[in-house]
Amino acid sequence: MLHFRVSATLLLAATCLLMMKTVFGTKRVTTCGDVYNVHRLSCDTGRIVVKYALYGRRDSKTCIEGRPYSQISNTHCSLEGTLDIIKLSCDGKTECELNPRVFSKDPCYGTAKYLETTYDCFPAINFDACEGSLAHLQCDEGKIIFIYGANYGRHDRTTCSYNRPTSQLQRIDCSDHSRKVANICNGQNSCTISATNSEFGDPCVGTYKYLEVTYTCILQSQQLPNN
Repeated sequence: MLHFRVSATLLLAATCLLMMKTVFGTKRVTTCGDVYNVHRLSCDTGRIVVKYALYGRRDSKTCIEGRPYSQISNTHCSLEGTLDIIKLSCDGKTECELNPRVFSKDPCYGTAKYLETTYDCFPAINFDACEGSLAHLQCDEGKIIFIYGANYGRHDRTTCSYNRPTSQLQRIDCSDHSRKVANICNGQNSCTISATNSEFGDPCVGTYKYLEVTYTCILQSQQLPNN
């Protein structure tokens, strides 16, 4: 958990640096806290970088339909670590869907809660490496890599599917949000990492997987502090 908090801090710092460049738009999504409601983030252009997230209640006006006053009066309710959870799930993607079931704790029992996320859409490079391949990340001279997100698993039946048996492509809920790529590649001009089970573990035995990496290149003069 310590490494993740450090990475989140560095990502926020990188986001501040990247604000000097192109941002395709800032968006805010609020979803009432029913466990079956879908919280959807998406970028038509660019990749998601989450800036703020709240699961709880900060006012008595949001998601109040049909709620008694006793369920909306506590406006100091928030689940610690919400930002980390949403960033881990959504950063670096073009779209992301989740719901309150991702939260295992109730920050304020008896209060009607909602999930609110504010995020930017940033330009980014997306790279897929099929299982058994090497992922080569490269920036132009004078620039360094900064990882938005990385996932080892499978989310569809088309990526890295050539000549693979159908049985190896059926499971598309296979996901391991890995911070290992960021730990190895951040701050480097180029980086090579293997898309293998020995490198990342096997999140779904019998499924042919791929490594998906989303990153950007920043000026070397903007180098962040070492973690």
